[in-house]
Amino acid sequence: MTTEDTSFQTNDDELFEHHAFTVDKGQTPLRIDKYLMNRIENATRNKIQAAAKDGSIYVNDTPVKQNYKVKPYDTIRVLLEHPPYEYLLTPEDIPLDIVYEDDQLLVVNKPAGMVVHPGHGNYSGTLINALVFHFENLPNNSSERPGLVHRIDKDTSGLLVVAKTESAMTNLSKQFFNKTSDREYVALVWGNLTEDSGTIEGHIGRHPKNRLQNTVFEGDDVEKGKPAVTHYKVLERFGYVTLVSCKLETGRTHQIRVHMKHIGHTLFNDERYGGERILKGTTFSKYKQFVENCFKILPRQALHARTLGFEHPKTGKWMSFESKIPEDMQTCVEKWRHYAKHTQ
Repeated sequence: MTTEDTSFQTNDDELFEHHAFTVDKGQTPLRIDKYLMNRIENATRNKIQAAAKDGSIYVNDTPVKQNYKVKPYDTIRVLLEHPPYEYLLTPEDIPLDIVYEDDQLLVVNKPAGMVVHPGHGNYSGTLINALVFHFENLPNNSSERPGLVHRIDKDTSGLLVVAKTESAMTNLSKQFFNKTSDREYVALVWGNLTEDSGTIEGHIGRHPKNRLQNTVFEGDDVEKGKPAVTHYKVLERFGYVTLVSCKLETGRTHQIRVHMKHIGHTLFNDERYGGERILKGTTFSKYKQFVENCFKILPRQALHARTLGFEHPKTGKWMSFESKIPEDMQTCVEKWRHYAKHTQ
């Protein structure tokens, strides 16, 4: 598996490392511009070729041109004259919905549409830009991201805990790593689940063909992913869609979205994983219009981080928080509830 290290380093000539990859042992010869296009989010071939012309792409510490063919075990580094934008944290006066705060931590209710931390294509307007404006001296996590203990996707709404001290960061990160924290999400998924409850286990890793997706790896490929466990329970059935509660045992990127798709129940209106199409239901144009209206009401994946529980890092007391399902998702659920009642 190709690994990426986006650590923040400089070399002697004051170049900044933006990306680093080690090519996996099974890689067939491939032009480096094509190789990097599949691995760097929001990168165009023109940008990559321009970087190669400028001598910014290094293979095994030697600059290469865009037609270089990558080989197994090559070490590829992209070095530019400016630091990665995600490290240039600009404080921004963005209001935060703070559910709880003390001298050790705060719990934030993140709206859908807000990115948690800066990254490719999202360098401002993130939760971290807001946090560094409102709070001084937040501790960095292992990825140099101030205050961040865990994250949720841009278009997922709900609860996040933020550490305000080094000791709180260490303690809370350990709880998440040891799976002793409690996280429950509510999702609206396509289809009618067979069982009322169940557990999905499947190693999750980057999709080999679509760099913006993750996928479940099985059989001989299992080592390409990391272990992931999701427990689900049906809350309400509406025929063509189902409202479910999901509890995370692990915290992989897109975990619920990937696991639910894997068992044939993609999240409603999850564009990245194909849930923005009508996956279940009738061919009647009236039904099609109804679903299109639901998509307009909820223009994002139907996923909300509803509850969050953990031990307070200083007092050891168990703390539990709950966030109401936001209006866009609630309205969509009510429309489906009404539809299900009148079509049975």
